[in-house]
Amino acid sequence: MTLRAVVRGVGHYLPERIVPNAEFEKTLDTSDEWIKSRSGIERRHFAAEDETTSDLATKAAQAALENAGLTADDIDAIVLATSTADLTFPSAATMVQNNLGMTKGFAFDVQAVCAGFVFALTNANALVVSGQAKRVLVIGSETFSRIMDWNDRSTCVLFGDGAGALILEAQDGTGTSEDRGVLATDLNSDGRYRDILYVDGGISQRTTGFLRMQGKEVFRHAVEKLAKTTQTTLDAVGITTDDVDWVVPHQANIRIIKGIAKKMDMPMERVVVTVQDHGNTSAASIPLAMSVAQAEGKMKPGDIVVTEAIGGGLAWGSAVIRW
Repeated sequence: MTLRAVVRGVGHYLPERIVPNAEFEKTLDTSDEWIKSRSGIERRHFAAEDETTSDLATKAAQAALENAGLTADDIDAIVLATSTADLTFPSAATMVQNNLGMTKGFAFDVQAVCAGFVFALTNANALVVSGQAKRVLVIGSETFSRIMDWNDRSTCVLFGDGAGALILEAQDGTGTSEDRGVLATDLNSDGRYRDILYVDGGISQRTTGFLRMQGKEVFRHAVEKLAKTTQTTLDAVGITTDDVDWVVPHQANIRIIKGIAKKMDMPMERVVVTVQDHGNTSAASIPLAMSVAQAEGKMKPGDIVVTEAIGGGLAWGSAVIRW
Protein backbone atom coordinates (compact mmCIF):
# COMPACT_ATOMS: atom_id res chain seq x y z
CA MET A 1 0.00 0.00 0.00
CA THR A 2 1.03 3.60 -0.63
CA LEU A 3 0.21 6.45 1.73
CA ARG A 4 -1.53 9.34 -0.05
CA ALA A 5 -2.39 12.87 1.10
CA VAL A 6 -6.05 13.17 0.17
CA VAL A 7 -8.08 16.39 0.12
CA ARG A 8 -10.58 16.14 2.98
CA GLY A 9 -12.01 19.67 2.91
CA VAL A 10 -11.62 23.20 1.57
CA GLY A 11 -12.69 26.66 2.69
CA HIS A 12 -12.05 30.33 2.10
CA TYR A 13 -12.61 33.80 3.48
CA LEU A 14 -12.84 37.20 1.80
CA PRO A 15 -12.86 40.54 3.64
CA GLU A 16 -16.15 42.41 3.57
CA ARG A 17 -14.86 45.44 1.69
CA ILE A 18 -15.23 45.06 -2.08
CA VAL A 19 -13.26 47.51 -4.22
CA PRO A 20 -14.46 47.84 -7.83
CA ASN A 21 -12.15 49.13 -10.54
CA ALA A 22 -14.04 52.39 -10.68
CA GLU A 23 -12.74 53.31 -7.22
CA PHE A 24 -9.23 53.71 -8.64
CA GLU A 25 -10.47 56.25 -11.19
CA LYS A 26 -10.73 58.80 -8.38
CA THR A 27 -6.99 58.88 -7.67
CA LEU A 28 -5.22 57.36 -10.69
CA ASP A 29 -5.04 57.90 -14.43
CA THR A 30 -6.86 54.65 -15.11
CA SER A 31 -10.30 53.26 -15.86
CA ASP A 32 -12.41 50.19 -15.35
CA GLU A 33 -11.97 49.28 -19.02
CA TRP A 34 -8.17 49.75 -18.90
CA ILE A 35 -7.84 47.43 -15.88
CA LYS A 36 -10.21 44.79 -17.25
CA SER A 37 -8.61 44.71 -20.69
CA ARG A 38 -5.11 44.19 -19.28
CA SER A 39 -5.82 41.87 -16.37
CA GLY A 40 -9.40 40.59 -16.45
CA ILE A 41 -9.88 41.99 -12.94
CA GLU A 42 -13.18 43.73 -12.16
CA ARG A 43 -13.09 43.92 -8.38
CA ARG A 44 -11.10 42.78 -5.35
CA HIS A 45 -11.45 42.63 -1.55
CA PHE A 46 -9.39 44.68 0.91
CA ALA A 47 -8.96 43.78 4.56
CA ALA A 48 -10.27 46.16 7.21
CA GLU A 49 -7.74 48.23 9.14
CA ASP A 50 -7.91 45.90 12.13
CA GLU A 51 -7.89 42.70 10.04
CA THR A 52 -4.62 40.79 9.81
CA THR A 53 -3.36 37.97 7.62
CA SER A 54 -3.78 35.49 10.47
CA ASP A 55 -7.37 36.69 10.98
CA LEU A 56 -8.18 35.91 7.35
CA ALA A 57 -6.34 32.60 7.56
CA THR A 58 -8.23 31.58 10.71
CA LYS A 59 -11.61 32.15 9.09
CA ALA A 60 -10.61 30.19 5.98
CA ALA A 61 -9.32 27.39 8.21
CA GLN A 62 -12.57 27.28 10.15
CA ALA A 63 -14.50 27.04 6.89
CA ALA A 64 -12.29 24.16 5.73
CA LEU A 65 -12.72 22.32 9.03
CA GLU A 66 -16.50 22.69 8.77
CA ASN A 67 -16.42 21.48 5.16
CA ALA A 68 -14.39 18.43 6.23
CA GLY A 69 -16.50 17.70 9.29
CA LEU A 70 -13.45 18.00 11.53
CA THR A 71 -12.32 20.06 14.51
CA ALA A 72 -8.98 21.64 15.38
CA ASP A 73 -8.26 18.64 17.62
CA ASP A 74 -8.15 16.47 14.48
CA ILE A 75 -5.31 18.49 12.91
CA ASP A 76 -1.64 17.58 13.43
CA ALA A 77 0.04 20.43 11.58
CA ILE A 78 -0.56 23.79 9.91
CA VAL A 79 1.46 25.01 6.93
CA LEU A 80 0.62 28.60 6.06
CA ALA A 81 1.83 30.25 2.85
CA THR A 82 2.12 34.04 3.05
CA SER A 83 4.36 36.97 2.21
CA THR A 84 2.42 39.37 4.42
CA ALA A 85 2.57 37.81 7.89
CA ASP A 86 1.25 39.84 10.83
CA LEU A 87 4.67 40.16 12.48
CA THR A 88 8.30 39.43 11.69
CA PHE A 89 7.85 36.59 14.16
CA PRO A 90 6.24 34.48 15.44
CA SER A 91 4.77 32.84 12.35
CA ALA A 92 1.23 33.60 11.28
CA ALA A 93 0.67 29.83 11.36
CA THR A 94 1.18 29.69 15.12
CA MET A 95 -1.29 32.54 15.51
CA VAL A 96 -3.86 30.53 13.55
CA GLN A 97 -3.03 27.51 15.69
CA ASN A 98 -3.83 29.56 18.79
CA ASN A 99 -6.98 31.08 17.27
CA LEU A 100 -8.30 27.61 16.49
CA GLY A 101 -7.59 26.38 20.01
CA MET A 102 -5.14 23.79 18.70
CA THR A 103 -2.66 22.96 21.48
CA LYS A 104 -0.86 19.98 19.94
CA GLY A 105 1.08 19.41 16.77
CA PHE A 106 3.08 22.13 15.03
CA ALA A 107 2.69 25.10 12.70
CA PHE A 108 4.97 27.08 10.41
CA ASP A 109 4.94 29.58 7.54
CA VAL A 110 6.19 29.12 3.97
CA GLN A 111 7.27 32.13 1.89
CA ALA A 112 7.33 31.74 -1.89
CA VAL A 113 5.11 34.72 -2.75
CA CYS A 114 2.45 33.81 -5.36
CA ALA A 115 3.82 30.27 -5.63
CA GLY A 116 3.53 29.91 -1.86
CA PHE A 117 0.52 27.62 -1.81
CA VAL A 118 2.11 25.09 -4.18
CA PHE A 119 5.24 25.10 -1.98
CA ALA A 120 3.10 24.71 1.16
CA LEU A 121 1.06 21.92 -0.42
CA THR A 122 4.23 20.07 -1.41
CA ASN A 123 5.61 20.36 2.13
CA ALA A 124 2.31 19.22 3.63
CA ASN A 125 2.18 16.26 1.25
CA ALA A 126 5.67 15.25 2.37
CA LEU A 127 4.64 15.43 6.01
CA VAL A 128 1.72 13.12 5.34
CA VAL A 129 3.44 10.51 3.18
CA SER A 130 6.43 10.36 5.55
CA GLY A 131 4.13 9.69 8.50
CA GLN A 132 4.96 12.94 10.31
CA ALA A 133 1.30 14.02 10.34
CA LYS A 134 -2.03 12.40 9.61
CA ARG A 135 -3.93 15.58 8.83
CA VAL A 136 -2.40 18.88 7.71
CA LEU A 137 -4.19 22.18 7.34
CA VAL A 138 -2.67 24.00 4.34
CA ILE A 139 -3.48 27.70 4.12
CA GLY A 140 -2.73 30.58 1.78
CA SER A 141 -3.47 34.00 3.26
CA GLU A 142 -2.46 37.49 2.20
CA THR A 143 -3.06 41.18 2.88
CA PHE A 144 -1.24 42.55 -0.16
CA SER A 145 -3.11 45.84 0.19
CA ARG A 146 -0.56 46.62 2.92
CA ILE A 147 2.36 46.67 0.47
CA MET A 148 0.83 48.55 -2.45
CA ASP A 149 2.18 51.82 -3.84
CA TRP A 150 -1.12 53.59 -4.44
CA ASN A 151 0.53 55.91 -6.96
CA ASP A 152 1.66 53.04 -9.21
CA ARG A 153 -1.27 52.23 -11.46
CA SER A 154 0.56 49.28 -13.02
CA THR A 155 0.55 47.30 -9.76
CA CYS A 156 -1.89 48.61 -7.15
CA VAL A 157 -4.96 47.75 -9.25
CA LEU A 158 -3.95 44.10 -9.59
CA PHE A 159 -3.89 42.78 -6.04
CA GLY A 160 -6.42 41.90 -3.37
CA ASP A 161 -6.68 40.30 0.07
CA GLY A 162 -8.12 36.93 1.02
CA ALA A 163 -7.45 33.44 2.31
CA GLY A 164 -8.07 29.87 1.27
CA ALA A 165 -7.50 26.59 3.10
CA LEU A 166 -7.31 22.91 2.30
CA ILE A 167 -7.04 19.89 4.59
CA LEU A 168 -4.91 16.93 3.55
CA GLU A 169 -5.54 13.58 5.23
CA ALA A 170 -3.44 10.40 5.13
CA GLN A 171 -5.23 7.55 3.35
CA ASP A 172 -4.04 4.27 1.90
CA GLY A 173 -3.66 4.07 -1.86
CA THR A 174 -2.44 1.57 -4.43
CA GLY A 175 0.46 3.64 -5.72
CA THR A 176 -1.18 4.21 -9.11
CA SER A 177 -2.67 7.28 -10.79
CA GLU A 178 -6.10 5.95 -9.82
CA ASP A 179 -5.45 6.89 -6.19
CA ARG A 180 -7.13 9.94 -4.70
CA GLY A 181 -4.83 12.62 -3.28
CA VAL A 182 -1.67 14.42 -4.30
CA LEU A 183 -0.16 12.41 -7.15
CA ALA A 184 2.83 14.57 -8.11
CA THR A 185 4.41 17.94 -7.36
CA ASP A 186 7.21 19.98 -8.92
CA LEU A 187 9.02 22.96 -7.36
CA ASN A 188 11.48 25.38 -8.94
CA SER A 189 13.19 28.71 -8.29
CA ASP A 190 15.77 30.92 -9.98
CA GLY A 191 17.12 33.89 -8.03
CA ARG A 192 18.58 35.51 -11.13
CA TYR A 193 15.14 37.00 -11.80
CA ARG A 194 14.55 38.56 -8.36
CA ASP A 195 14.44 42.09 -9.78
CA ILE A 196 11.38 41.59 -11.98
CA LEU A 197 9.03 41.04 -9.02
CA TYR A 198 9.96 42.08 -5.50
CA VAL A 199 9.24 44.38 -2.55
CA ASP A 200 11.78 47.22 -2.17
CA GLY A 201 12.05 46.92 1.61
CA GLY A 202 12.42 44.46 4.45
CA ILE A 203 13.43 43.95 8.04
CA SER A 204 17.20 44.20 7.50
CA GLN A 205 16.59 47.39 5.50
CA ARG A 206 14.39 48.80 8.27
CA THR A 207 11.52 49.60 5.93
CA THR A 208 8.34 47.87 4.81
CA GLY A 209 8.69 48.77 1.15
CA PHE A 210 6.29 48.47 -1.78
CA LEU A 211 5.70 45.83 -4.41
CA ARG A 212 7.59 46.43 -7.68
CA MET A 213 7.00 44.49 -10.88
CA GLN A 214 8.16 44.39 -14.48
CA GLY A 215 4.88 43.14 -15.90
CA LYS A 216 6.00 42.17 -19.40
CA GLU A 217 8.94 40.15 -18.07
CA VAL A 218 6.78 38.39 -15.49
CA PHE A 219 4.26 37.51 -18.20
CA ARG A 220 6.95 36.04 -20.45
CA HIS A 221 8.43 33.87 -17.71
CA ALA A 222 5.02 32.86 -16.36
CA VAL A 223 3.62 31.32 -19.53
CA GLU A 224 6.82 29.46 -20.38
CA LYS A 225 7.69 28.19 -16.91
CA LEU A 226 4.18 27.26 -15.83
CA ALA A 227 3.48 25.26 -18.97
CA LYS A 228 6.76 23.39 -18.45
CA THR A 229 6.24 22.59 -14.75
CA THR A 230 2.70 21.41 -15.47
CA GLN A 231 3.97 19.03 -18.14
CA THR A 232 6.56 17.75 -15.67
CA THR A 233 3.92 16.76 -13.12
CA LEU A 234 1.63 15.25 -15.74
CA ASP A 235 4.52 13.14 -17.02
CA ALA A 236 5.35 12.05 -13.47
CA VAL A 237 1.81 10.72 -13.04
CA GLY A 238 1.73 9.23 -16.54
CA ILE A 239 -1.27 11.18 -17.79
CA THR A 240 -1.92 13.82 -20.45
CA THR A 241 -3.97 17.00 -20.57
CA ASP A 242 -6.84 14.92 -21.97
CA ASP A 243 -7.06 13.22 -18.57
CA VAL A 244 -7.29 16.52 -16.68
CA ASP A 245 -10.75 17.56 -15.51
CA TRP A 246 -9.83 20.95 -14.03
CA VAL A 247 -6.92 23.36 -14.04
CA VAL A 248 -6.81 25.71 -11.05
CA PRO A 249 -4.10 28.23 -11.92
CA HIS A 250 -2.71 31.06 -9.83
CA GLN A 251 -5.17 33.90 -10.38
CA ALA A 252 -2.84 36.71 -11.44
CA ASN A 253 -3.93 37.84 -14.88
CA ILE A 254 -6.48 36.47 -17.35
CA ARG A 255 -3.97 36.79 -20.19
CA ILE A 256 -1.48 34.57 -18.37
CA ILE A 257 -4.23 32.07 -17.53
CA LYS A 258 -5.36 31.92 -21.17
CA GLY A 259 -1.77 31.74 -22.43
CA ILE A 260 -1.00 28.71 -20.27
CA ALA A 261 -4.29 27.02 -21.21
CA LYS A 262 -3.43 27.48 -24.89
CA LYS A 263 0.05 25.97 -24.40
CA MET A 264 -1.53 23.03 -22.58
CA ASP A 265 -4.22 22.70 -25.27
CA MET A 266 -6.74 22.96 -22.46
CA PRO A 267 -10.19 24.48 -23.21
CA MET A 268 -11.06 27.41 -20.94
CA GLU A 269 -14.24 25.58 -19.95
CA ARG A 270 -12.04 23.34 -17.81
CA VAL A 271 -10.04 26.18 -16.26
CA VAL A 272 -11.20 27.69 -12.95
CA VAL A 273 -11.14 31.50 -13.21
CA THR A 274 -11.86 33.77 -10.24
CA VAL A 275 -9.44 36.62 -10.98
CA GLN A 276 -12.30 38.88 -12.06
CA ASP A 277 -13.75 38.85 -8.54
CA HIS A 278 -10.66 38.62 -6.32
CA GLY A 279 -7.71 40.09 -8.21
CA ASN A 280 -4.31 38.58 -7.45
CA THR A 281 -4.37 37.34 -3.86
CA SER A 282 -0.88 35.84 -4.14
CA ALA A 283 -0.50 32.66 -2.05
CA ALA A 284 -4.23 32.69 -1.28
CA SER A 285 -5.41 32.59 -4.88
CA ILE A 286 -5.25 28.85 -5.55
CA PRO A 287 -6.96 27.52 -2.39
CA LEU A 288 -9.46 30.38 -2.64
CA ALA A 289 -10.26 29.40 -6.23
CA MET A 290 -10.46 25.71 -5.27
CA SER A 291 -12.95 26.44 -2.51
CA VAL A 292 -15.11 28.62 -4.77
CA ALA A 293 -14.99 26.03 -7.56
CA GLN A 294 -16.04 23.19 -5.26
CA ALA A 295 -18.88 25.28 -3.86
CA GLU A 296 -20.03 25.80 -7.45
CA GLY A 297 -19.95 22.04 -8.07
CA LYS A 298 -17.04 22.21 -10.51
CA MET A 299 -14.78 19.70 -8.76
CA LYS A 300 -16.02 16.31 -7.63
CA PRO A 301 -14.33 13.29 -5.98
CA GLY A 302 -12.24 11.46 -8.55
CA ASP A 303 -11.58 14.49 -10.76
CA ILE A 304 -8.00 15.12 -11.84
CA VAL A 305 -7.06 18.67 -10.79
CA VAL A 306 -3.88 20.43 -11.90
CA THR A 307 -2.68 23.58 -10.18
CA GLU A 308 0.30 25.82 -10.94
CA ALA A 309 1.73 29.16 -9.81
CA ILE A 310 4.69 31.50 -10.19
CA GLY A 311 5.82 34.30 -7.89
CA GLY A 312 8.69 36.48 -6.87
CA GLY A 313 12.05 34.78 -6.59
CA LEU A 314 11.32 33.71 -9.21
CA ALA A 315 9.68 30.67 -7.64
CA TRP A 316 7.24 28.40 -9.43
CA GLY A 317 5.71 24.95 -9.31
CA SER A 318 2.73 22.70 -9.93
CA ALA A 319 0.79 19.79 -8.51
CA VAL A 320 -1.52 17.08 -9.78
CA ILE A 321 -4.28 15.99 -7.42
CA ARG A 322 -7.04 13.44 -7.77
CA TRP A 323 -9.87 15.15 -5.89
